[in-house]
Amino acid sequence: MAFESLKKDLVDVDTDMRSYLETSEEYYKLKVFKVLMGIVTAITQSLFIGAVVFLALFMLSIGASIALNEAMGNFYSGFLIVGAFYILVAICSYVFRNVLHRPLLQNFSEHYFNRP
Repeated sequence: MAFESLKKDLVDVDTDMRSYLETSEEYYKLKVFKVLMGIVTAITQSLFIGAVVFLALFMLSIGASIALNEAMGNFYSGFLIVGAFYILVAICSYVFRNVLHRPLLQNFSEHYFNRP
């Protein structure tokens, strides 16, 4: 009788362990899905907003270039000034790229390792 009871307990433990492992696997699949969808959503939103901002910046740049051309009386001067401004912005962005790296890493780490 003790052997049958022990055997039943071992079968129950095995069943419980399998159930736990299956549940844990489903939980981690859902967790990974949640994190990936958060990242995909953030990237999609960023790309969309970035595209709209890029178009607006492009139009403003053309307008500023034409206004500078008219003010200076030379057709190419405004475009050269606006182009030089963007080169200066690009150089500053490259020099200060590490300032942006840390907040991005912290933000994505919070999203990825966020435990419910």
